[in-house]
Amino acid sequence: CLWCASSRKCMEYPVRRVLPPAALCELRSARWGLCWVNFEALIIAMSVVGGTILMVLGVCCCCCCCKTRSKKQVLEGPDKDEERAAREREKRRVRQEER
Repeated sequence: CLWCASSRKCMEYPVRRVLPPAALCELRSARWGLCWVNFEALIIAMSVVGGTILMVLGVCCCCCCCKTRSKKQVLEGPDKDEERAAREREKRRVRQEER
């Protein structure tokens, strides 16, 4: 059901099109399903909800990537320290042998 508030007519919704054509009814005065669901408000609300969902997904992806990077750095950190300590020990051993 498509209710056109300006012409006060209830007509079948044009199923083949997402939005009702302007020739049938202006978007401002078009109501969908129930008479109180305004098409403009519905489009704006769906856009806001969709944008919010995309932003939340983006933030979650960034947080997961950062968490993974920090875990890698934590795991790689001791290996680098061990390598540095091994090089220092080798330098000391070479110095002791020279003496």
